[in-house]
Amino acid sequence: MTQTAPRPMKKGIRQLVTEAEAEIETLTVEQARALAADPRVTFVDLRDVRELEREGAIPGAFHAPRGMLEFWVDPESPYFKPVFATGNKFVFFCAGGLRSALATQQVQRMGLEPVAHIAGGFGAWKKAGGPVQPYEKPKPAKGG
Repeated sequence: MTQTAPRPMKKGIRQLVTEAEAEIETLTVEQARALAADPRVTFVDLRDVRELEREGAIPGAFHAPRGMLEFWVDPESPYFKPVFATGNKFVFFCAGGLRSALATQQVQRMGLEPVAHIAGGFGAWKKAGGPVQPYEKPKPAKGG
């Protein structure tokens, strides 16, 4: 069996991220850390749960898996999460800042605002000495 060379993409991920970052607010880790204690700011962790279990989490961050984000943000979706109706500023992050740039652009286009993302993501946060805690799985809801 012979392999064929992959077709060139019309737009690669780097171009998509560059275009997203031209439309959105990008925070440095220092800027993000300055917002961390503000009750009007919600940090949103887009990483997969396995990444959180392995690497830890930013204290107080809301976990929204990237694949569900748009569904959780849209008030007309059956999956809507009320956290996105608080009027807070939302600061998105992933492991390295690529998924969060695209996610931030998408929710901004949906009308969620104000929004931003952290340049370099959780990796940059951790490297800069930002607070990290072990990931705790959410407790199941009680009752019926």
